Amino acid sequence: MKPADLALLRIPGAPALSPDGQTAVVSVTRLDLDEDTYRAQLWTVRTDGSSPARPLTHGWRDSAPRFSPDGRFLAFVRAAKDGKPQLYVLPTDGGDARQVTSDDQHPLGVGAPVWSPDSTRIAYVTRVPEEGRYGTKEDVGAEQEPPRRITTLRYRLDSTGFVLDRRPHVFVLDPFVEEPTPLQVSTGDFDHADVTWSPDSSLLAFTSARHESRDVDLRRDVFVCTPEGEGLRRVTDTTLNVAQPAFGPDGQTLYFLGEDLGPDGRDFVARLTGLFVVPVDGTEPPRRLTDPERYHFGAAPARTVVTTDGVLFGNENRGAIDLVLVPFDGGEPRPVLSGTRQATGYDEAAGVVVATVTTGTDAGEVVVVSDGEERPLTSFGEELFSTGRVRPVEEITATAPDGYPVHGFVVRPDGEGPHPVLLMIHGGPFAQYGWTLLNEAQVYAGAGYAVVMGNPRGSSGYGRAHGTAIRHNVGEVSATDLHALLDHALTAPDLDSDRVGVMGGSHGGFMTTWLAGNSGRFRAAISERAVNALDSFVGSSDIGWFFGEQYYGDPEQRARQSPLSHAHKIEIPMLIIHSEQDWRCPIEQAQRLFVALKLRGVEAELLLFPAESHELSRSGLPSHRIARFDAILDWWERHLR
Repeated sequence: MKPADLALLRIPGAPALSPDGQTAVVSVTRLDLDEDTYRAQLWTVRTDGSSPARPLTHGWRDSAPRFSPDGRFLAFVRAAKDGKPQLYVLPTDGGDARQVTSDDQHPLGVGAPVWSPDSTRIAYVTRVPEEGRYGTKEDVGAEQEPPRRITTLRYRLDSTGFVLDRRPHVFVLDPFVEEPTPLQVSTGDFDHADVTWSPDSSLLAFTSARHESRDVDLRRDVFVCTPEGEGLRRVTDTTLNVAQPAFGPDGQTLYFLGEDLGPDGRDFVARLTGLFVVPVDGTEPPRRLTDPERYHFGAAPARTVVTTDGVLFGNENRGAIDLVLVPFDGGEPRPVLSGTRQATGYDEAAGVVVATVTTGTDAGEVVVVSDGEERPLTSFGEELFSTGRVRPVEEITATAPDGYPVHGFVVRPDGEGPHPVLLMIHGGPFAQYGWTLLNEAQVYAGAGYAVVMGNPRGSSGYGRAHGTAIRHNVGEVSATDLHALLDHALTAPDLDSDRVGVMGGSHGGFMTTWLAGNSGRFRAAISERAVNALDSFVGSSDIGWFFGEQYYGDPEQRARQSPLSHAHKIEIPMLIIHSEQDWRCPIEQAQRLFVALKLRGVEAELLLFPAESHELSRSGLPSHRIARFDAILDWWERHLR
């Protein structure tokens, strides 16, 4: 791939299936380089494959489709070019989409719609701004707002901003009246998420943290109430972090995703996200249905999908995300989709399953599984693939000095080589590289570099023990596995062991800085949006107050593990990339490393992107993403050619 090929990517979201299982609708996102923004439209396709997928809507940014249970309407979210996302309803038998919420009602926009089972109402979650903030008072800009009085740890979030003065709340409306009026269901200084309906439409369930210690732990609970907000009660027992509740077919049980966070409620390190069940009446504690050492939820659909036979679950597995069906009473899940690919979103109706799947050479297609057979339904990646610039992903396995297997991947450029090599390190650290089209690796391979990327200890997808192995010794343990993987890859004759660079973002940036100071094998490095200084990270990051202690230990351990503590040993050229509005790894993390290197006379450059968050490389302005690629390729051209 070339940097400009980002414009050819077509990225489908989670599909929605009609109640009869015959029609799937999916939002497809693309980069618009001319407008320097992202566009998205809804596409529709028959699940029997009788006709190709076609555009259904033509809005600026249409997303989150959901069929009404009676099949007569499709609700979705539409954002105008300069507006906030609002709720629309489209008749499935033809006609125009009707807007049912407005900027006057919801100045910050709305979340995904959720139909009541009787098809009469829609629930959703949206942030409610304090009066006088976020444009709610005419002629008062952000710089003129009054000061914020902050008394809690959890007051801001990367890519969102301040959250203490715009809590997300649950709303319900009737979309069929002439002037729909949203009813606010939840109240109070609490966050709410993941609303869903009971089968008889008499109850709502959602997640929230309302316990007294919510500011110093990571726990959340499932709550239920009527659609009018009455009879609010907690269903779970405040021992878990929970998400995406869904009622069982009988309406008497709730299934949800969750993690046990230990006695203090902050032990999140490599806690595998599993499937749980709890009675709606709360008479029994939640019970885990998936193995806590093996099954970890890695997909990203907007809701938990309950079928007549069990609950669908996207399980991370050695670079893949397998779609499995978990029986209602637990036990070994049954495979639905597996192999060298990732199921990133899915739905089910009338015994038909549709899923968005990615592979190493495409960014996502919709497939259907019906009567035990699987068929592809879309070809969104055809334009990019037809360029011939997408390179295959090859799987490799190395052995660490202690005999531990290290799993990874290589993306090779065209030609015989020997090629210069980039060791690319993922973030997280509890995350995985794998079977999905990674535009980073493809662009670098397109420029002539062999890209080595792996899942060392600390990564997800290999069980809990693999994920916790780096705790309180992150740099040394991760480095051992990364060196072993690189050594193995460099035995190939077409890879040049004399021209090797290292790069990564977030935790990958942490490891890049660590390796630059603790290894002599790299010619140059690019450390991006990195955790470099653990002492200040604890207080400056939006998650530092719990992340720093849990991964890196006490202050003495943090000082030993901090990459900045080893910066005096860095001699190789370093490019440091950061975003000015990164609140996950704030800008001072880059500035401190840059100054330390410059004061010692080390070749160093600092590339700062204005108005971008920690997510620059994934969802930043298209022009910024292109500029980032241009700077990275220029750096490697100067130092590895």
